[in-house]
Amino acid sequence: MSLFEDEPSLADDPRWRHDASTGRRPLRERIGWACVSIALVIGVVFALLPSPYVIEQPGPVYNTLGTQEHGDEERPLISVPDEQSYPTEGELNLLTVSVVGRPNETPNWLEVLGAWFDGTRSVIPVEAIFPPGVSQTDRDQQNQVAMVDSQQDAIAAALVELGYDFPREVTVAGVSDGSPAEGVLQEGDVIESVNGTAVHSTDELRAAVQQNGTEQAAELEVTRDGQSLALQVTPADADGTALLGVGVRMAYEFPFEVEIQLDDVGGPSAGMMFALGIVDTLTPGAMTGGESIAGTGTIDSAGVVGPIGGIRQKMWGALDAGSTWFLAPAANCDEVVGNIPDGLTVFAVKTLDEARSVVEDVADGAVDGEHASCTAS
Repeated sequence: MSLFEDEPSLADDPRWRHDASTGRRPLRERIGWACVSIALVIGVVFALLPSPYVIEQPGPVYNTLGTQEHGDEERPLISVPDEQSYPTEGELNLLTVSVVGRPNETPNWLEVLGAWFDGTRSVIPVEAIFPPGVSQTDRDQQNQVAMVDSQQDAIAAALVELGYDFPREVTVAGVSDGSPAEGVLQEGDVIESVNGTAVHSTDELRAAVQQNGTEQAAELEVTRDGQSLALQVTPADADGTALLGVGVRMAYEFPFEVEIQLDDVGGPSAGMMFALGIVDTLTPGAMTGGESIAGTGTIDSAGVVGPIGGIRQKMWGALDAGSTWFLAPAANCDEVVGNIPDGLTVFAVKTLDEARSVVEDVADGAVDGEHASCTAS
């Protein structure tokens, strides 16, 4: 009954009256359900639309002490055909990251939403992985070149770690227009030293130039077409970094051949694990003691371990592969802290020598508090 006798109740309003004889719902209720249905359809359509993101997730794991299928046969990832090598055991696993999506074929919003709530995956803007103007073919070629270069650097780092002496040349690969080095250095020049300090890696060159600063000329000893030259270049400042304005690459003359066999993997981040695998192959006994140890990091010929991308996915990939120990570049520690999966112990390493020490101590069961772990800066 209405509060006022002269005011009709809602039950008397045909818009709200339920017709028991026909089973029809009131008009407003039907309109409400229609609106909900339309909203659901719009939501589903939106969820299936492509997003401007790609998804990074753990990729395949490769044991550098193991083998890989090559055609109809299994080949070791690392072999030294003309030098004494030794059997080993355990695992030194290198990790990879897989990318779901590419330009014009990006994941839909529903997939992106699932990845946002999945600790093993990351959502990345598509242009961060696929820069505009760079074709997929060019990107694949760049990654393959980076992998080949990292393998050469890994061989060099391992042989230096084991005490071998061989030529390691920092060679100018190109000179930037308008840079301090333009008109002074040339492509093919070998930079022997900076201010009297010999340089045998790109990191050593970078450190020497940074130490020189931008206020005075750096004294360079360069070999060009077999002749020694003394040159001067005043580095330029780029956001606090002293730069000569050259691209460099490493050239090596190894004392013997080291073969690395790994197909369909690109990028430089496997360098440290390749170097550890080479050290283990060239030294008696099993460096791992049979343990499963994973890791990632770039490396140069001086054994300096550098940062990589996708470390959160790589830690999950390590755990999924059965590794309980993980070697992380110290420069990646801010990304490691707070993201370590349960069951995985992570060590922060800056050099190949540190990484080797961790592996050997894990094998001996002597890692309690001796080695650095990651802490947030």
